[in-house]
Amino acid sequence: MAFDGITVSAIVNELDKKITGGRISKIAQPEADEIILSIKNTDESLRLVISANASLPLIYLTGENKNSPMTAPAFCMLLRKHIQNGRILSVSQPSLERIIDIKVEHLNEMGDLKTVTLKAELMGKHSNIILVDDEDTVVDSIKHIGINTSSLREVLPGKKYYIPESIKKADPLSTDREAFDGFVSNAPGEKAKALYSSYTGISPFMAEYITKGTDDDSDSLYESFSRTMDMIRKGEFTPAILFENGIPFEYCVIMPSRHDFEKTVTYDSVSRLLVDYYHEKEIRSRMNQRSSDLRRIVSGLLEKDVKKFDIHTKQLKDCDKKDRYRIYGELLNTYGYDAKPGEKSITVPDYYSGEDLTIPLDPDLSATDNAKKYFERYGKLKRTEEAAHELLKSIGEEIEHLESIQTSLDIASSEEDLAEIKEELINSGYIKKHPQKKKSSSRKSEPLHYVTKEGFHIYVGKNNIQNEYITFDLANGNDWWFHAKKIPGSHVIVKTEGKELPDSVFEDAARLAAYYSKAKGNSKIEVDYVRRKEVKHPNGSKPGFVVYYTNYSMLIDSDISGLTKL
Repeated sequence: MAFDGITVSAIVNELDKKITGGRISKIAQPEADEIILSIKNTDESLRLVISANASLPLIYLTGENKNSPMTAPAFCMLLRKHIQNGRILSVSQPSLERIIDIKVEHLNEMGDLKTVTLKAELMGKHSNIILVDDEDTVVDSIKHIGINTSSLREVLPGKKYYIPESIKKADPLSTDREAFDGFVSNAPGEKAKALYSSYTGISPFMAEYITKGTDDDSDSLYESFSRTMDMIRKGEFTPAILFENGIPFEYCVIMPSRHDFEKTVTYDSVSRLLVDYYHEKEIRSRMNQRSSDLRRIVSGLLEKDVKKFDIHTKQLKDCDKKDRYRIYGELLNTYGYDAKPGEKSITVPDYYSGEDLTIPLDPDLSATDNAKKYFERYGKLKRTEEAAHELLKSIGEEIEHLESIQTSLDIASSEEDLAEIKEELINSGYIKKHPQKKKSSSRKSEPLHYVTKEGFHIYVGKNNIQNEYITFDLANGNDWWFHAKKIPGSHVIVKTEGKELPDSVFEDAARLAAYYSKAKGNSKIEVDYVRRKEVKHPNGSKPGFVVYYTNYSMLIDSDISGLTKL
């Protein structure tokens, strides 16, 4: 969900309860576009982070601190002068704008009581943090905006503060049915687009879910809109992260009445939601960035192998004609005496089919030489077929191995995971090993560890090195082994400790095998499971490759929300 006015309203609701009446004890500016206010109230000490980052503007409460520069920036010093030790009078939001006003009461140099407002404008590339006095004059801002930078307004000390109205939108909190019909109900085209185009503070995501299921009926459309606005007015927010295919897809502060997400995780704090959501997004983004070189190598190798596989498959298909050449040779040896010199073909009885068969001839060769030529073709194609079968087997195993590495890269969540995957690529000869002076860390990546509600421990390999370890070192013969059927994915081990497993544990382990596979997100995934002692690693095979000749199977989904990760 975009950081829209509804999200800002939920944050304002939380901040008003948490920090109004508190005193600003400390101010820091760890980044060029970010400040942290340490606030003390009667119940607790809090830190308020305000970021005017152009790509990710945010405001949230946190218990964590950041390192600040030794010399405070000018804007930080100005805030310390004007609002440090000040008392927060209120936290508000004009209409549903992406703006938060924090009104602060403080004593100036003369000892007079003054009121100033710290404005957090959370508007994408136009985000800013601005301090204004009681007459709405800009005292200073974290970003100075001159006339050459923006034609809409200047944000400079001494200038009058106002909210730019580049696109005039109505206030959804004060609209009525007549205005709504004019803006949305009677608008041509998509109602969701008409909604977010007409009203301030409503993102396309929220507009989509306000209008979803109303079938363009004006009464149900207005009812859904009014219900959402009433929840905002009353502060009835339900912060939640919405999941698709097992990963955070969106967040919302008002749960859509109609949604089709596979899972939702609700929060009692908008700040906590934002920290978790963007932290998860940051981890995934960082891991994707750091694994990009490995992904590019694996994708390139896979592309080459797939092309080779297709070439040899076509070559193998061409070998199907080899038996025809053998039959031609045999029949010419049997009936070739009837062939006249210079003939381009001969028709003879085919004792395999019982029908006549016409055999093409080289007119410059005798029937015996033509037979010899056909046997040579047969022998060449037979050798080609045998070699193609071997090559296809080898290339197929390599494709399977590379696809398993791709899945490992999707699962990787730490530098140590990537280091193990790189080690596997080096050991398999896919990339060259560069000499290293000294390892920076001796930390090893650990397999994922889950525990069921019955107390059984389940281990999941995040890559082929870990798959080998948990299957052949960690597990004993009577533990249970799980894997998505004929799909690249993780080995999963359930430690039985000599006990019989309940059906629910089999299902939990199968869900983990489905989730940590290439098929994650499908509604039903087939998973094989077998006692570990039935699983073998053939000599000379690729890492993580195993065989088993007897097994059970089940169809399962990939929802692992009921499992506790240690």
